[in-house]
Amino acid sequence: MSFLASPLRLRRLGVLGMNQRNADFIMRYNPRRLYPLVDNKLLTKELAIQHGIAVPALYAVVRAQHEGKDLLRLLGDHEDFVIKPAHGSGGNGILVISGRFGNSFRKPSGDLVGLEAMQHHVSNILSGMYSLGGLPDQAIIEYRVRFDPLFEHISYQGVPDIRVIVFRGIPVAAMVRLPTRASDGKANLHQGAMGIGIDLATGTSRGGVCRGQVGAVHPDTGASTTDIAIPHWERILRLAMQCADTVGLGYLGADIVMDRDLGPLMLELNARPGLTVQVANQRGLLLNLQQVEAIAELPTAIEDRLELARNLGRPAS
Repeated sequence: MSFLASPLRLRRLGVLGMNQRNADFIMRYNPRRLYPLVDNKLLTKELAIQHGIAVPALYAVVRAQHEGKDLLRLLGDHEDFVIKPAHGSGGNGILVISGRFGNSFRKPSGDLVGLEAMQHHVSNILSGMYSLGGLPDQAIIEYRVRFDPLFEHISYQGVPDIRVIVFRGIPVAAMVRLPTRASDGKANLHQGAMGIGIDLATGTSRGGVCRGQVGAVHPDTGASTTDIAIPHWERILRLAMQCADTVGLGYLGADIVMDRDLGPLMLELNARPGLTVQVANQRGLLLNLQQVEAIAELPTAIEDRLELARNLGRPAS
């Protein structure tokens, strides 16, 4: 389906626009008082741990500039890790380290980062360079996810993640975001990662998009991105629903990664998830949202909600 169409045709196809997303779903279903629970990644992680939600282990938090000078001690003997801003967005400010050589550190690309450069990066995070609104921030140091071998042939260096859109506690759309050379190994579509749609009922991939271009092969590896069965699919959907229940937002994007040893882990949550999931799936999001919105009393049990998600978009029998 082409998204280069008239507004009337897009509405008929069920394509959700940004203005409608903001007015009808984000503003209506996401109370502003709950935003800090997802905008602050440290708070999100702490809340998730309290509710038994699997997340990457937290190694350290740098809260003040003088603490950054003690970075080696904070890192301890960890040789691979991720440093990211607590209030970052769009993948900005995330530094992934995959190896260590004394006081030097290796990125997944093979480039080396010296201790002084890393301390400078942490200092920039604390100053608010990557935070929402440019406010002073905190630097989170956490476990680096080792991606599931399934993704080796369709990912460039970095770790893919799975974005699940949850509305009123029901998953309504999902996609895998694959790192590319252009995205510097990060799973962020705005930086050039590839998004591939996922069938909610089966957990199987279908097509994809990269830098606005629809395609079915990874731009760097050349491997097909269609008909890939995502492992632990039901666990992923359950995890996304548990995240939505925990923070209380009615319209939510849950970003989940697949660790080769630990399985699905919640990476972060988003109260304003983007709309590229529609292009990745080549399906509009609005029809699923309207179907869930029309249900006066939704089931509370996760298994019942999971069954509802599987049947979205299908004609009633």
